[in-house]
Amino acid sequence: MKENFKKENLKRLNYLIGHLGGVKKMLEEDRYCIDIIQQNLGVISALYKLNERILKGHFDGCVSDAIKFGSKKERERVLDELVEVFKKSKI
Repeated sequence: MKENFKKENLKRLNYLIGHLGGVKKMLEEDRYCIDIIQQNLGVISALYKLNERILKGHFDGCVSDAIKFGSKKERERVLDELVEVFKKSKI
């Protein structure tokens, strides 16, 4: 992963960690359930966006390199990984 891309993703992840801390505090303070759920939905949305960014980076780097320079076995392995990720995700 390129260093600037990695830094940006870590920045986003730290934001998410802080956001989750806020949700935890809301639970501890017995805040209104719908407000907590709305905050959780924001966290979930941000996690999906982070995964999308990471996946795009994977396409731009690893997948692109495997297609251009890899063996047939390497290309198949990378493509199989992507299929498995799509099966498990809602990206």
